Amino acid sequence: MALIQCQFFSEVLSLSTSMTVILPQQTSSQIGMQNRQVSDKHKTLYLLHGFSDDDTIWTRRTSIERYVAPLGLAVVMPQVHQSFYTDMKYGNKYWTFLTEELPEIARSFFPLSEKREDNFVAGLSMGGYGAFKWALRHPDKIAAAASLSGAVDMANWIKQDGHLDDVFKLIYGDEDIKDTDNDLLWLLEQGERNPEQPKPALYQCCGTEDFLYESNLTFKKKCEQTSYSLTTDFGPGTHEWGYWEDKIQDVLKWLPLAQY
Repeated sequence: MALIQCQFFSEVLSLSTSMTVILPQQTSSQIGMQNRQVSDKHKTLYLLHGFSDDDTIWTRRTSIERYVAPLGLAVVMPQVHQSFYTDMKYGNKYWTFLTEELPEIARSFFPLSEKREDNFVAGLSMGGYGAFKWALRHPDKIAAAASLSGAVDMANWIKQDGHLDDVFKLIYGDEDIKDTDNDLLWLLEQGERNPEQPKPALYQCCGTEDFLYESNLTFKKKCEQTSYSLTTDFGPGTHEWGYWEDKIQDVLKWLPLAQY
């Protein structure tokens, strides 16, 4: 595998930013690694960070490079600060950056596939929210999405979590995001009302001792009322890297990579 720290300029953000990228590399003599490169244009997992992290965190806290090596899967990890993957009311347009500019820039730099069936997204906590939002708002571009301990019921969480009031005001202003395109539960309803719209596969896990566990149960119940394919994994665990280190391996096994 090749691990690339990439600094570049974003026209959408009007600033220099960064992404960390893992690319497949075919090798036969690298000790302890089973590397595989399977095509000219790589299937891609966009892997999103949480609220207090950055684009390097998955490579520093987990063995993600080793896990994807035998899969021939590229991984793109962008930097979005504390934006909740949203076009901020008082700040930058991180949603537009993530879903429009980032894929175009990454594909201009690296041989990444543009096909829907070759593109996936996953994330933890804030990144779980971003992953599901991307898949539900752009189901024509994302085939599968995974949320690990995700903030998947943001409309209610914003009202309950007072210590982040200032952050949420920067992102959403005074808007109640319930029944808007920043509300995952509402997005599920909209997708269900459009039967011709493709339905990305969804994977959701959360520890039963996690402070976001109840929110995850709410999302699960809502999703089960729709025709979306949802795989869930709720068991012992808290909001920490030991849990995510284990679960990202389950996500990789779940991704539709059988043709590899």
